[in-house]
Amino acid sequence: MSSLRTASPRLRKYFKENYIPQICEALLCGLLVTCPEDPLRYLERMIMAIIENGLESLHWDMCIDPLMKQNVRILSETCLEQLFGLDDQLTTPELMIKACTFYTGHLVKTYFGTWKEITMPHINVEDTLAEKMEKAMIYCDSKLKKFSFHQWYSYTKNQKTKFQGAILRIQKIFQDHRQRNFIAKWRAIVRIRNKIREEELISKHESELKNWKKRLKMKSSEEFASLEPSFSEAVFKSKSMEFDISQLPENAVLQIFSYLGLRDMIICGQVNHSWMVMIQITKLWNAINFSTVKNTVTDKYVVSTLQKWRLNVLCLNFRGCLLRPKTLKYVSHCRNLQELNVSDCSTLTDEAMRHISEGCHGVLYLNLSNTSITNKTMRLLPKHFHNLQNLSLAYCRKFTDKGLQYLNLGNGCHKLIYLDLSGCTQALVEKCQSITSVVFIGSPHISDCAFKALSTCDLRKIRFEGNKRITDACFKFIDKNYPNINHIYMVDCKGLTDGSLKSLSPLKQLTVLNLANCVRIGDVGLRQFLDGPSSIRIRELNLSNCMQLGDASIVKLSERCRNLNYLSLRNCEQLTDQGIEYIVNIFSLVSLDLSGTVISNEGLIMLSRHKKLKELSLSECYKITDLGIQAFCKNSVLLEHLDVSYCLQLSDDIIKTIAIYCVCLTSLSIAGCPQITDLAIEMLSAKCRYLHILDISGCIRLTDQILEDLKVGCKQLRILKMQYCRHISMEAAHKMSSVVQHQEYSCSDPPSWFGYDGGGNPLNVQYTKPFKGVPEVTVKDSEYSSTEEEV
Repeated sequence: MSSLRTASPRLRKYFKENYIPQICEALLCGLLVTCPEDPLRYLERMIMAIIENGLESLHWDMCIDPLMKQNVRILSETCLEQLFGLDDQLTTPELMIKACTFYTGHLVKTYFGTWKEITMPHINVEDTLAEKMEKAMIYCDSKLKKFSFHQWYSYTKNQKTKFQGAILRIQKIFQDHRQRNFIAKWRAIVRIRNKIREEELISKHESELKNWKKRLKMKSSEEFASLEPSFSEAVFKSKSMEFDISQLPENAVLQIFSYLGLRDMIICGQVNHSWMVMIQITKLWNAINFSTVKNTVTDKYVVSTLQKWRLNVLCLNFRGCLLRPKTLKYVSHCRNLQELNVSDCSTLTDEAMRHISEGCHGVLYLNLSNTSITNKTMRLLPKHFHNLQNLSLAYCRKFTDKGLQYLNLGNGCHKLIYLDLSGCTQALVEKCQSITSVVFIGSPHISDCAFKALSTCDLRKIRFEGNKRITDACFKFIDKNYPNINHIYMVDCKGLTDGSLKSLSPLKQLTVLNLANCVRIGDVGLRQFLDGPSSIRIRELNLSNCMQLGDASIVKLSERCRNLNYLSLRNCEQLTDQGIEYIVNIFSLVSLDLSGTVISNEGLIMLSRHKKLKELSLSECYKITDLGIQAFCKNSVLLEHLDVSYCLQLSDDIIKTIAIYCVCLTSLSIAGCPQITDLAIEMLSAKCRYLHILDISGCIRLTDQILEDLKVGCKQLRILKMQYCRHISMEAAHKMSSVVQHQEYSCSDPPSWFGYDGGGNPLNVQYTKPFKGVPEVTVKDSEYSSTEEEV
């Protein structure tokens, strides 16, 4: 058994209380002295004897035969206590030796001291004093020397520190000079490499352009050859004609037919029996859009369709359909309907809505815009549509405030989160407490008092447009009543000033703020707004036509708005190139609108350092030239949208730069650039294969050739605007309309506000571009436009 000197106190206590060492001592002594033939039976017998006699009578030799016991002097209660470390309070030989040694040493010290005092002679006091004075003189001398040494040491240390500082300054100057030399050499090498890279890109561009021209020349011969196919091609075509789309899986068929409109679905069902079976898939009829065939659909067909698919229809769209009220009543058969759009249906009556509301209790989205409903319909909504979430009553002029109060009666429309009252000049929202989003477009009657009536609603989004009666007073309590608001649209509200922005500064959840055309807002209000917590979360900020804003606001904007993605400063004329330098510091910025500003080439060169912009608008920036656009495009390989319209001084060189560097471009507007020629569009078609939107209105030098180039190169082109292109014929435009989804075309001369005449010569008289909504020119007989029907 190992020693227990290092054991825990709890274990040692257990050993003491249960006499474990004494038991082990008695058993071991008995085994060592007796040496029985069967030790196990011996131990068993001794243990039983110990149990019978009790632990109180236990002794170390009780297991030894009396004849074999020896006379041993007892120094302690047990001999094994020292082995297990249980002799803390007992007198051991070691302790006795130590005590005797200490006592003997104490006697020796005492007698030696007495002997020393007796035998040593008495010391003279004067000699002692003289000796002490000598020691004092030595001590004083050493102290003076020590002080002098400390002074000298401090001086030398200070001089050494100054010397080391001078060396470090010299080394720093040397390193700075060396780094300048390295940077200068590095810049020279980078310039050379960039120049080589540009030359390689230009040469590659020229080679691709040559191949492009070769393909255009070979196109006509290939088309001719395609008229006489070889035998193998004929066999391949015959095999391809054998393919049946009905053999595809149902999911694939469903995905294919989901892109078709109602009219196309009907036509496909008339091909053959298998196609008729395919269009009978129930999932294809979950959403039926009758608005695409509103001019041709009949009441009889609508009734038969609703009766056939009444259990499968989830979404119905009757926008602009002139159907009889009796026909609209059949909508009530669609028991599972969730979305219903009957906007612009002049034949919709309260009676028809009564039948619909009684049959369709699960409607979530209801659009009643521009209809003749009255308070009778408003009374039906809370009675039957308990789950209604989205309600549009725009331009419904026949219901009153009492009709809106019905929304809160009974079970009410308490799940309503969006309400559109645009153009409802008779309505005030006072009782709709569950609304989170309100739209007031074309409602100039809404005033501060009406806005305060919304204080009971938990608004998240609010939108006003063209309202002159809304002032700063409506925003003074916005942070208390609408703490969760995150979208604010106050477009063209002339009554708002800097005080409104100060009231919005405490908002913590605001992410989108649109104050376009609020001309009274200036730098003071914007800085106060940016000092609040909302500036950290703001993602979209529109300050178009806020002409009092200047560079001071941009400085604050770059410091606070670290998560800003979209910024519009259109027509902020006080913004200069110095402000553009601070915009570069907003690294999260993706879209930037600087149209109508006085930005110059220097500002664009500074903006090119951002390198993360995907959208840039520079419309009507008369100070920029080809140099600025080229410098920006060379460093903006991620650019997807570029608007340089109405910049009269731009030429084909910018299109060449765009084609070389901005190959991912999807939207380009060069409207009002009279110097652009066919060569530029040819280069654009050869490289920018992802182009979706192209606006070349007013490019008077373009001809029919560009349309052929666009057909071959820009396969993904969807929207093409070519107003006032006098050299593009109507026949070519008509052919192009079958390729794109939306097209605008006219061959008349550009209007005077373009700044140049039909020959591209600048006009001496300065014209102002008309406001939005005002017609620019009178449509002539030669004008042509086409739009693909919405699917």
